[in-house]
Amino acid sequence: MKPGNSALNKENTSPNKDQINLSHEELPAEHDDAYIRFLHSVIHFSVRILAGLMVLIILWGVADVVLVTYQRLMKPPFMLLQIGDIVATFGAFLAVLIAIEIFINITVYIRRDVLPIKLVIATALMAIARKVVVFDFSQVSPLYIFATATVVLALGITYWLISLRSKPIKIDD
Repeated sequence: MKPGNSALNKENTSPNKDQINLSHEELPAEHDDAYIRFLHSVIHFSVRILAGLMVLIILWGVADVVLVTYQRLMKPPFMLLQIGDIVATFGAFLAVLIAIEIFINITVYIRRDVLPIKLVIATALMAIARKVVVFDFSQVSPLYIFATATVVLALGITYWLISLRSKPIKIDD
């Protein structure tokens, strides 16, 4: 563990009386075993490749949004979008934003060696929100809508609970 990552230290096993920091490291850079250090470096290298690929996907997504919007504006009726075109464009925009959120998750992971659970839940909320925005209610069953609402509720509650948990815990004397 890196120094400063916890309110507990090796010499003093009692927590700071003002707060307890509940953070931890997923993949610490330092490890006693050389093989584990090697595996961690392979994982870090792989994550860097994923970050580069995600940038390419984001650029590709932006180009796709521009191209599809241009094509829909140029077909008759000229410079007018139908509701379906607007919803599809919103879906494409949100897909690019979700890719950006995933890129942020990857870069936070590279910098801190910690999987940002709150950010991952927020990204999942954005993804399910995108799904809700592009729903074609004439094509989906009520059970599918109910299941989606259940996922939104579960993710919302999870995000709320993590938000409560991530605040420092105050210990009164």
